[in-house]
Amino acid sequence: MTDTTEVPEPGGSSEGRPRRGGKRGKKGPLGRLALFYRQIVAELRKVVWPTRHQLSTYTSVVIVFVVIIIGLVTVIDYGFTEAIKYVFG
Repeated sequence: MTDTTEVPEPGGSSEGRPRRGGKRGKKGPLGRLALFYRQIVAELRKVVWPTRHQLSTYTSVVIVFVVIIIGLVTVIDYGFTEAIKYVFG
């Protein structure tokens, strides 16, 4: 025998009805702006913010890295400048 019972689809939407209120997407500019703002606030609540110690550590690492890269670029630039002066007089 074959089982012919229907299993409802995931999501709970039956008979093609919308899951929420009827007028989706028919909001005015202020309604869309308010929805956008609510979504931003909801996403910011999900963020895992660093502690003060982590923030100062990460900031220090970035500043040291940038200073090292600036020094490296300065040395390479100076080297190229001296090479060009030697070649072209």
